[in-house]
Amino acid sequence: MAAQAMPTPLALPPLVAVVGATGTGKSNLALSVARELGESGVPAEIVNADAMQLYRGMDIGTAKVPKSQRGGIPHHVFDIWEVTREASVADYQSIARAAIRDVQSRGAVPVLVGGSGLYVSAVLYEFEFPGTDPAVRARLEQRLEQEGIEVLLADLAAKDPLAAAAIDPKNTRRVIRALEVIEVTGTPFGAGLDAEHRPWQEGTLVFGLHRDREALVKILDSRVLTMWEEGFVEEVRGLIPAGLEQGPTASRAIGYQQVLEYLAGQLSEQDAIESTQALTRRYARRQVSWFRRDQHTVWLDSEDTEAPQHVVAAIRAAHHVTP
Repeated sequence: MAAQAMPTPLALPPLVAVVGATGTGKSNLALSVARELGESGVPAEIVNADAMQLYRGMDIGTAKVPKSQRGGIPHHVFDIWEVTREASVADYQSIARAAIRDVQSRGAVPVLVGGSGLYVSAVLYEFEFPGTDPAVRARLEQRLEQEGIEVLLADLAAKDPLAAAAIDPKNTRRVIRALEVIEVTGTPFGAGLDAEHRPWQEGTLVFGLHRDREALVKILDSRVLTMWEEGFVEEVRGLIPAGLEQGPTASRAIGYQQVLEYLAGQLSEQDAIESTQALTRRYARRQVSWFRRDQHTVWLDSEDTEAPQHVVAAIRAAHHVTP
């Protein structure tokens, strides 16, 4: 019997993604993987795929890993935007892919980490962003003002159920953008979200972390309380002079909007906390739905202490790295 040929090693280190809902331990897993790889002589660096961690000064409310806890592992695409900047997935895609190529060019493994589904997909798959049409955008914005978001949401659900399920109904900018793309291109906005068959790089490894729903809810509710204890209100107060209230994206981030309303006297502190908890739980559900769509994701239990070893073994196999 002829010996089976060994697969050809990848020319560059594989792109690794760690995804999942907030509160599942993605950052800790990524750091553990990077440390273990480094100890075996394979450098690894982390690339951010959390939309809100792109903003400077938004640390406590986004659960950003402090520099002092990163163990000397390089982190990329964090703290690159001012809070006044409107988020752009297309811009993020370009920045993140450039960072990944740079990491790979130095022989290191890029570990993409985050729970922002569209941002992750924009990097991992051949997702193209259609141009804008000011006239269409203006008409949709007028409809929003005259008819209300519920009418636009119903329109989106009829035309593109996938996009309607993926987009936060409170994110009017994203709803309008999806309807704009549908009108401009004649194809569903969600068609670009279903691009798993067109990966950006050969040999990409995607790992998802999941946690029992009941346990996750307790962790998320507790995390919000911890944010308050660690000075979240002061963090938001300190970002107001930097223009947080005017930031079209940052001001609407979960927790930040609620604290701004509390500081403005529009919510009590308890209501701000409870609203943040409820919105975080809802966001986690959307994240799970999004990431479960990808058939190529290898799912790991957040409680599995061997999870880092499973990821490292897969990376070594893909890149033919011996322990």
